[in-house]
Amino acid sequence: MKAKVPEVTLRTNMGEIVLELYPDKAPKTVENFLRYVKDGHYNGTLFHRVADGTLIQGGGFDRKMHPKPVRPPIENEAKNGLSNLPYTVAMARPKAPHSATSQFFINTDDNSQLDYPFNDGWGYCVFGKVIAGMDTVDRIQHVETTDQGDFDHLPVKQVVIESARINQ
Repeated sequence: MKAKVPEVTLRTNMGEIVLELYPDKAPKTVENFLRYVKDGHYNGTLFHRVADGTLIQGGGFDRKMHPKPVRPPIENEAKNGLSNLPYTVAMARPKAPHSATSQFFINTDDNSQLDYPFNDGWGYCVFGKVIAGMDTVDRIQHVETTDQGDFDHLPVKQVVIESARINQ
């Protein structure tokens, strides 16, 4: 019998998204993500980057576009054999390979070019996939966006993660 994997529901102002996580493939990443969920970190954060046809990214900024406090960065587990395919969930990070904290993205296209080894020798760590709410992801990926200050592909109308909870 297959062990039950963790599931997280993101309730957004555009609908719910249910994520299935893979602790067997990315244990440190899943533990990190679940800790942020348990701490309520994602409640009231935005999908602040919506690159239509590519990905939707969130988990780092509040409704006033202020960065939320984060824990230390985690080890990049991109060498886990999972690929950045449509509806998979991966950790966002700056250019440094081991710099992911709270931000994540949902792939809306085949972004396997982001897989290990990518062009920096590391790639972006996939740690789960969307198992329900693909229609919500699709709605979000088509919102109108603008470039504002340091933000590119910023939704004109905020896309809010109202709550994140671990499913029982």
